[in-house]
Amino acid sequence: MSTVLIVVIVIVVLVLVAAAVVIGRRAAARRRLEKQRLAERANAHRSEAQARAAKASELSEEEQAKRAKAEAAAVEAERHAQLAEEKRAHADQLADESEGAGERVERERERERMHGHKADEIEEDL
Repeated sequence: MSTVLIVVIVIVVLVLVAAAVVIGRRAAARRRLEKQRLAERANAHRSEAQARAAKASELSEEEQAKRAKAEAAAVEAERHAQLAEEKRAHADQLADESEGAGERVERERERERMHGHKADEIEEDL
């Protein structure tokens, strides 16, 4: 072979090796950048997960506090309902007693009218 052809082949091989090295470095740089971006995204997701976990914990505590208040309110409502029932029974009893007293008043008034008429009759006879 001729010397020129060997030199050309060597130059072409060197150019191809140099191109492969440059392409390999660029690919490595791209992989490094992609890995860095993925690491940043993973960190962002971890931070978001921690924030969400803190919020969930806070909401859980709030929910427990509200549940306790609801249970206390239910107990209080039950107590008030029982008290209302007692008051209603007492009011019914008083209404019955009042009705009985009203009937007695009406009987007494009737007797008073009757005695008043008798007194008037006696006075007329006098």
